[in-house]
Amino acid sequence: MLPKVAIGRPNRSVQTNIESYRSLVGDETIDELRALARDLKKVRICHINSTAYGGGVAESLSRYLPLLQGLGISAEWRLVHGDPAFFGVTKAFHNALQGGHYDLLESEQDTYLKINRQSAELLDTNYDVVIVHDPQPAALRHFAGARGAKWIWRCHIDSSSPDPGVSEFLVPYIQEYDAFVFTMAQFVLPMLDEPRVTVIPPAIDPFATKNMELSPDLCKRAIADSGVDVSRPLLLQVSRFDPWKDPLGVIEAYRLVKTEIPGVQLALIGAMAADDPEGWQLLDRVQEESARDPNLFVFTNVAGVGSMEVNVFQRGCDVVLQKSIREGFGLVVAEALWKEKPVVAESAGGIPMQFPAGFDRYLITDVEGCAVAAIHLLRHLGERGRFGRAGREHVRLNFLLPRLVRDELRLIKSLL
Repeated sequence: MLPKVAIGRPNRSVQTNIESYRSLVGDETIDELRALARDLKKVRICHINSTAYGGGVAESLSRYLPLLQGLGISAEWRLVHGDPAFFGVTKAFHNALQGGHYDLLESEQDTYLKINRQSAELLDTNYDVVIVHDPQPAALRHFAGARGAKWIWRCHIDSSSPDPGVSEFLVPYIQEYDAFVFTMAQFVLPMLDEPRVTVIPPAIDPFATKNMELSPDLCKRAIADSGVDVSRPLLLQVSRFDPWKDPLGVIEAYRLVKTEIPGVQLALIGAMAADDPEGWQLLDRVQEESARDPNLFVFTNVAGVGSMEVNVFQRGCDVVLQKSIREGFGLVVAEALWKEKPVVAESAGGIPMQFPAGFDRYLITDVEGCAVAAIHLLRHLGERGRFGRAGREHVRLNFLLPRLVRDELRLIKSLL
C-alpha cells in the first residue's frame, strides 16, 4: 500500500506504436515526432499530478506516456499522495483559480506546503524535465530545487480570473518554473512572466478504449442492458460530478426538453476522482433527483462504469450535453465529436474551439438555451448527421494525441 504522503507510480502501460496514427494525422506530424524523439532520446521526463483516475489529466497521461515511451523517450508518471485535509484545500484552490471566492487560512497554507515539501523530498533526482500538473503539486519546484532539470507547470483550468488571495499565495511558487503551459491564452494566470507562457490545447487518443470504434448494434445492446429504452431518444452528459460541470442544470434542461418530447431520457455518467471530496456531495444530490425519475439514469466508476461504457453511451445516445459553467478544455466534447455526435454545450473555456465552423449556434449560455438546442437536434436527424461529420473532421485536424505530444516535445526541446 502506498503511504499517505509519497511520490507514487501509477500502473505501467504498454508502449504505443506511433505509426498507428499516420493515416489519421498525416506524414508531416508523424515524421516530425520521430525527429523530435531522436533529438530527445537521452532525456528523462517526469509527469506529476495528484490522482491516477477520475479526471481529464489522469486520463490523458495514461495514453500520453505510452506514446512517448513508444517513441523511445524515457517518460515516467508520479503521483503526489496527500490526506483528506490536503485534498480539501487543493479542491478549494481549483475552485478559487476558476473564479470562486475563498478565504485562505494560514493553517490551510501550512497543510498544502507540508505535503508538497514531503513529496519533494521523495522525488527522484535524476530527471531532465519535470512537468507538474495543476495546483495540487505546484509548490514541488520550490521545495525540490532545480536539481539540474527544467521544470514546466501545466495548468488545465481557466485561471484567468482567480481569487486574489489564492493567486497571491500560489504565484510565487509557480514563478519558479522555467515554463508555464495553458490550454488557451485567455486562461493565463495573472502576474506570471508572459515570455515563459506556452499555449497547448489538450487532445484525445482515438485508439483508447474510450474512443475505439464500436458497432451500433453492440452499443444498443449494452445500453439496453443498463435499463435505458433504446427505442426512445437519449440525452447524455459525461463529466465529473463537480458544480462547475452543472449536472443539476443539465437535469433542469432535460426536464424542459421533456415538456416538448415526453419520451426523452437522460443519462449522467461521471467518474469520481480521488482528489475531489466535493464530488461525493454533489453525487448524492444527483442521485436524489434520479430516484424520483425513472427516465434519469446515473452511472459512476464506483458502480463499475469505465471507459468502454462511456464509449458505448457516447456512440449510442442522440445528443451529448456539456453544460459546464467554467471549463478548462472539456475532453468529453472532443470525444463526442470524434464519434460524430452533435453536442450542445455551454460557451465556456476551451469548448468553443472544439466546435466546427457553422455550428456555433449550439453553444449556449443558460438552461433554457440548452433545452431549445437539444429539442431542435432531436427533431432534425439530418442536422445531427451534418454536425457530427463536421465535428469529427475538426477533431481529426486539431485535437488528436500526436499533435499534443508534438507540441510538448517542441517546448521541451526549446527549454533544453
